[in-house]
Amino acid sequence: TAVMPYYGYARQDRKARARDPISAKLVANILTSAGASRVLTMDLHCAQIQGFFDIPVDNLVGSPLLTDFYIKKFGDSLEKDFVAVSPDLGSVTRVRKFAEKLNIPIAIIDKRRPKANVSEVMNIIGNVEGKTCILIDDMIDTAGTICHAADALAEAGATHVYASCTHPVLSGPALDNIQKSAIEKLVVLDTIYLPEERLIDKIEQISIADLISEAIIRIHEKRPLSPLFEMGHK
Repeated sequence: TAVMPYYGYARQDRKARARDPISAKLVANILTSAGASRVLTMDLHCAQIQGFFDIPVDNLVGSPLLTDFYIKKFGDSLEKDFVAVSPDLGSVTRVRKFAEKLNIPIAIIDKRRPKANVSEVMNIIGNVEGKTCILIDDMIDTAGTICHAADALAEAGATHVYASCTHPVLSGPALDNIQKSAIEKLVVLDTIYLPEERLIDKIEQISIADLISEAIIRIHEKRPLSPLFEMGHK
């Protein structure tokens, strides 16, 4: 069983333009050829990637670990003061599930991206004025999208802006972007190792060790993984 908390080529899951490779499928073939008979991963960028494999793929969900963090930190004030925000239209389903767990409303940022790794905020669908906003994404790479979104929320009257993701890729100017942005705290899982010097004050990392180890035990003992999908690991 290949345990891959972060499936690195997941964003290259389709032909965006002519001559593009579908690298997510190639990596699936390489893993199978190397002898893997099962894959354990977390929050695939696109759930259909599971269909690229001819072996079982267990796609764990990181959201319950993040919702638990906010419930413990803010408790009862969540329902009246907070809004879950999708940084783009593609993340709405993920954000809706997150919001349902916390019983809070959602807002959506409608943006247009003129070129790769550059985002332009257009408008905000939903009410964020006077609210504490939690931006949710599956991964943060250069952090351009999430930081533009945070700044747009602050301009629209949000009192506080938090951000969360499963995979902190944080490449290139990401840390600078986060430091300068309206984000007060970026809460991430440790699917990708962040060395000490990259853990700036704004970043808080939550361990996935318990969830992954519980999944490994259940696979080894041939027990169902479904309880881990329903509520995360307690």
